[in-house]
Amino acid sequence: MTSKEKSAQLIDRHAHKLRCPICHGSLQVVELRIIVCGNNHSFDLAKQGYVNFLSRPVTSQYNRELFLSRQKIITESDLYQSLHAEIVDILKRRMADLDIILDAGCGEGSHLQQIVNELDGPVAGVGLDISKEGVKLAAGSYKSSIWFVGDLANLPMADQSNDVILNILSPANYEEFKRVLKPDGIVMKVVPRDHYLRELRQAVGKENETSDSTVSLFKQHFNLVDHIELNEKIKLDQTQLNDLVKMAPLAWNASPEQVHQFTSQETADITVDLDLLVGRIKLPPRG
Repeated sequence: MTSKEKSAQLIDRHAHKLRCPICHGSLQVVELRIIVCGNNHSFDLAKQGYVNFLSRPVTSQYNRELFLSRQKIITESDLYQSLHAEIVDILKRRMADLDIILDAGCGEGSHLQQIVNELDGPVAGVGLDISKEGVKLAAGSYKSSIWFVGDLANLPMADQSNDVILNILSPANYEEFKRVLKPDGIVMKVVPRDHYLRELRQAVGKENETSDSTVSLFKQHFNLVDHIELNEKIKLDQTQLNDLVKMAPLAWNASPEQVHQFTSQETADITVDLDLLVGRIKLPPRG
């Protein structure tokens, strides 16, 4: 059986949780090669096993080299190990019967896959990103999860279909998140704090970010049930420093001299400074 057919089988098991992004009708897998709704809107499975739900191509500066570097940093360094451990711990404590996790803005899929690998039981991971290059790499690398190219503003998911939504260092669409989240589900958003990747920012002359407005907006949409601050320094070697520069958009406009000075170090301690926000849907006031 090909990768495409195996992915089609996996998608078919969860097809009742999907909806057509064009007419919002239900979807089904046909002949292990295509996804079709009742109005005959159809979406092919690529040979790598992902489905492209976008109606038109999207141009992006996020290319294959960036995603390959990001994959190496996530899987071969300890930069995000504590973050993954915190997310897994929260899921094990708060979600007794975990069935499906949607990573909205999954990139090349490594955050989702690392988390799913640490969970007990048959948890389905669904990764969605607007970048075809990222999803194509995810589908080629991680065969046990479902991968979609799609729009956060028009998720190809049915109402109240997801136990958990991950949103890791990515834009969000909270109205769509609330639509597809189960009433007892949780949203987990990861936001950069002031000193995130401080050493790289200083090297390329970028201002530090602040998470205050993002946290405030999150609290407007969800009941904040947990707020974890992660702050630590992780040592990266020279190869990893090169990958960090390639994966980080903040270094795109850096001069060759700035990049060389940063990547010529044999090792460097890099600051991880993140907010992990955990929210539930706000219940309407009792009248």
